[in-house]
Amino acid sequence: MNIPEIEVGKTTIGNIVDILADNFGAQSSLEYNALDLKLNFSDLRAVCDDVAKGLMALGVERGEKIAIWANNLPEWVYTQYGSARMGAVLVTVNTGYRSAELEYLLEQSDATTLILTGGVRDPDEYLHIINKVCPDLKESEPGKLKSEKLPFLKNIIYLGNEKIPGMYNWNEIIEMGKKVSKDLLQKRQAFLDPNDVINMQYTSGTTGFPKGVMLTHSNLIGNALSLAECMKLTPEDTMCIPVPFFHCFGCVIGTLCCMVSASTMAPVVSFDPARVLETVQASKCTAILGVPTMFIAELEEMDKKEYDTSHLRTGVMAGSPCPIEVMKRVVSDMGASEMTIVYGQTEASPGITQTRAEDSLELRVETVGRALPNVAVKIVDTLTGNDSPCGEQGELCTKGYHVMKGYYKMGRETQTVIDTESWLHTGDLAVMDESGYCRITGRIKDMIIRGGENIYPREIEEFIYAHPKVRDVQVVGLPSEKYGEEVAAFVQLKKEGLCTEDDIKKFCNDRISFHKIPRYVFFVNDYPCTASGKIQKYKLRDQAAAKLGLA
Repeated sequence: MNIPEIEVGKTTIGNIVDILADNFGAQSSLEYNALDLKLNFSDLRAVCDDVAKGLMALGVERGEKIAIWANNLPEWVYTQYGSARMGAVLVTVNTGYRSAELEYLLEQSDATTLILTGGVRDPDEYLHIINKVCPDLKESEPGKLKSEKLPFLKNIIYLGNEKIPGMYNWNEIIEMGKKVSKDLLQKRQAFLDPNDVINMQYTSGTTGFPKGVMLTHSNLIGNALSLAECMKLTPEDTMCIPVPFFHCFGCVIGTLCCMVSASTMAPVVSFDPARVLETVQASKCTAILGVPTMFIAELEEMDKKEYDTSHLRTGVMAGSPCPIEVMKRVVSDMGASEMTIVYGQTEASPGITQTRAEDSLELRVETVGRALPNVAVKIVDTLTGNDSPCGEQGELCTKGYHVMKGYYKMGRETQTVIDTESWLHTGDLAVMDESGYCRITGRIKDMIIRGGENIYPREIEEFIYAHPKVRDVQVVGLPSEKYGEEVAAFVQLKKEGLCTEDDIKKFCNDRISFHKIPRYVFFVNDYPCTASGKIQKYKLRDQAAAKLGLA
């Protein structure tokens, strides 16, 4: 059975829940292998309606901001689609946030409601943090929080059965929702507009203060449809989702791609390579998502223990460049012969380009694919702003249904990235070939300039990665009085590898230009990352500069 056509600009995310329940009601929609939870699409609609009515009973209005701070729990999915059915804006909170970051997000977003779990690493860590941010919480009645610093915030909802001072628990909200009629929910849903902002995600903040990216129903639905089309997802597919929901990778390329294609979601609550592979095996997953470091960890786990990944066909690898050896093993060892690469950013909902199932292995590691359907991409000269010819480097810009509405309460910042002709400037350097395939050569701010020579970290990373003892590598620029900047490589070694700084430099000698050979080599066990898996190069730069006493 084919899924009825979903028209971008004419439907909402809440309507999609109805389309699936009406046409695929008995089919599996959500499976949590580790939690022994399985829902079909009719079940999912019922649970999402309970959540929608609970939020309405709480007094949440259309367009009001509700924040969720949790890992990939079932309630996250229920909240994503429940809030979409009653028109609240879901504000996603990075699971790695601490008190200052949480306070900033809640204040900047004007969130009236926060849904949270107890914690991720420690069962009470989030409770400690919210009480630090809102010291009056413990003395407040649920729903009546008064915070000087956070005047909009009234409701805290705890994802658990315990009664926590100042908070509702999840079951209380569901119970409150029983007083709201189905008719009232349907009336609310009928007034929602596809161009309403329905999701607000804060940029990962690798530089500066995070900005709230406003995304509409149409932004997200259109992008999910395009991404799912490139993966050839159908109601026969099941997708393993180990990437965090708070990021577009998880809640758009993950859950929403499944929804627009009537595929089954098989999330993993928190990333662990064994849990991921157990989910792939138990749910017979045909698709899988991840950043390269996740796939590296999964392949290492497969070297230690046997797992059945024979049903895998497709998926998305994104977040950072994919080393060719990793892609080869994902295809040969995991069986994902149609694995795709996606390039994008939150401001683009998030996909901009994607490789296709029929693309060669070389295209899938040397490029980030071509523009998604109904998306425009161009490369512009960073100095003149004019279009760059094929094969010449410039900034990648994109235009179409997927471009965000803007940054919340940040008009000036919005204007710096979306020009007067509606092109989104990504800040990423790229080259496009005659067939429209793009190769990301670096980020404008990541570019290293040594003695007047432009050096792009990606090129050096790919080269050093070919060293037989190197597991992963990240390259940054460090300050130099003589040359302006010097190249520094942060190298992770394979477990069996013994390697020295001289070994790395000798490997580079006579094989890449002298000015590209790292002046400094640091051996590390891991990299500082955002919770979505994006490596924070500025932290590597700061750590090394401090260690070496550089300005």
